[in-house]
Amino acid sequence: MRFVLLVVAALFLSGQGAWAQRPTDKWYFGRQAGLDFSSGAPTPLLDGAMTTYEGCATATTKRGELLFYTDGQTVWNRQHQPMPNGRRLMGSGSSTQSALIVPDPGSGNIFYVFTVAPQGAPNGLRYSVVDMTRDNGLGDVPRANLLLLTPVAEKLAAVRHPNGRDVWVVAHRWNSNAFIAYLVTADGVAAKPVMSNVGAMNAGPGRNAIGALKFSPDGTKLAAAIWRESNKFEVYDFDRATGKVSNARSFGPYPEAYGVEFSPDGTKLYGTCNGNSNHKTPTASPETQVWQFDLKTKAAVQVGRSSNHKIGALQRGPDGKIYVAREDNSFLGVIGSPNTAGTACGYVDDGLKLGGRRSKLGLPGFVVEP
Repeated sequence: MRFVLLVVAALFLSGQGAWAQRPTDKWYFGRQAGLDFSSGAPTPLLDGAMTTYEGCATATTKRGELLFYTDGQTVWNRQHQPMPNGRRLMGSGSSTQSALIVPDPGSGNIFYVFTVAPQGAPNGLRYSVVDMTRDNGLGDVPRANLLLLTPVAEKLAAVRHPNGRDVWVVAHRWNSNAFIAYLVTADGVAAKPVMSNVGAMNAGPGRNAIGALKFSPDGTKLAAAIWRESNKFEVYDFDRATGKVSNARSFGPYPEAYGVEFSPDGTKLYGTCNGNSNHKTPTASPETQVWQFDLKTKAAVQVGRSSNHKIGALQRGPDGKIYVAREDNSFLGVIGSPNTAGTACGYVDDGLKLGGRRSKLGLPGFVVEP
C-alpha cells in the first residue's frame, strides 16, 4: 500500500512539474494587447507597452514568469520599460516574424533575439544579446544587430535539436529558394548556416517577402506561407539532427497567404489568406479565410471566414487551441479543436476577447520543443 501511495505521489509531482514548465504562457502582441495562459484558460493582459503591426516575441522563465518582450526594434523588460540599450534593434514591427527569442543553451541568463527586416530590406537577418544579470536583474542588451545574412524574407522559426540543448533557427534567403538554418549552442550562434535549396522562390517585389514560417510540434515538418505573387502554402520535411529542409509539397493558389500553424497532433496544417479579387485564381475572393490542410489525405477545407477586413498570424496556445490575429479587432479568432478534420475543428471568429485591447496581424512565436 505504501508503495502504491509513493507511486501516486510521484506521478502527481511529475505532473505538477510538467505543468510548471510553461515558457509560452505570456503573450504580448498587437496594440498593447496580451494574454496569460498560466491558469490554463487565456486571460487578457492589460499591462503591455508594445504596439506592433506584425511580428513580436516574448521571453519567460521556465515557470512562465515574464522576462521581456520585443517587436524586433525595442526590447521591454518585465516592468514594461525599454531596456537601457534595447531601442535600436534592426527588425521591424511591419515584418511578418520580426523577432524570435532563443535562450542560450549554456546559460540561464543569456538570450538571443533574432530579427528579420521587412520586405527583403538590407538589414537582413541579425541577432542581439540580452543579458538578464544586468540592470539589477531587469536585463540589458550588451551586443546588438550582429549580421548573419542579407537579404532575407520575413520568415523566422526555431526548434530544439534532438540533443535537447541546442536550437535550430531557420530563415529564408530573399530572391532564392534557399532555407538557412543556424545552430545555436553553448558556444553561441554558428558562423555558417546549413543551406537547403528546396521549394518555391521567395522573390519579386519586396512585399512578396511577407508570410510566416512554422515548425510542427514534433519538429519534423516545416510550413511556409508565400504571399503574392506565389499565393500558396508549402510543407517540407525537416531533419532536426542536420538542419536540412527537403521534400516540398504545395497547396494553392490561396491569394495573400499569410499565417501558418500545425495542429497539436501534427496531422493538420492551418493557413490564413486575405483574398484578392485582382488575382484570377480559383480561390480568389475579397473575404478573409481560414483553411485546413490534411497532411495525410491532402484534403483542403475552408474551415472559417472572418468578418474582419484582414487576418494574419496563427499561433498554437499552450491550451492546444489555435489563435488567429485579426487586424484592429478586440477579439482573436479561435480554432477550438484543431486536431479535428474539417469544419468540426470549430473556428469562432469572435473567439477570445482581449479586454479592450486590439490585435494587429502578429502573434508571438516561440521555440518549438518536441
